[in-house]
Amino acid sequence: MKLNTYRRTSAFTLVEIMIVVAIIGLLAAIAIPNFVRARTQSQATACINNLRLIDGAKQQWALENNQGPTAVPDEQDITPYLGRAAGGTYPTCPANGQYTIGAVNVKPTCSITTPIPHVLPD
Repeated sequence: MKLNTYRRTSAFTLVEIMIVVAIIGLLAAIAIPNFVRARTQSQATACINNLRLIDGAKQQWALENNQGPTAVPDEQDITPYLGRAAGGTYPTCPANGQYTIGAVNVKPTCSITTPIPHVLPD
């Protein structure tokens, strides 16, 4: 009597692999837009914090140099007030926007306006 020597090996079927790939694709379709939105929001928050630093540096520059509210400092004037070192470091927008310093009584602005505007709140 001859015994059947055929042994079945356990493996994934094509249908099982396709289901797993479909689930991973669905999760990626949900996660990627959320990641992009979170990245955009964090860039806007960092930029607004930079605008706060610039505004504070303008106020300090005006106070120490007896300047009026309509005086317009430039980047070199306020850079020493932006940091702990004597030279300071002028901040840059994480979304590659450009900062406009403006007069002492005007809030600094960023050139990024969409999708989330980089604007100092009132």
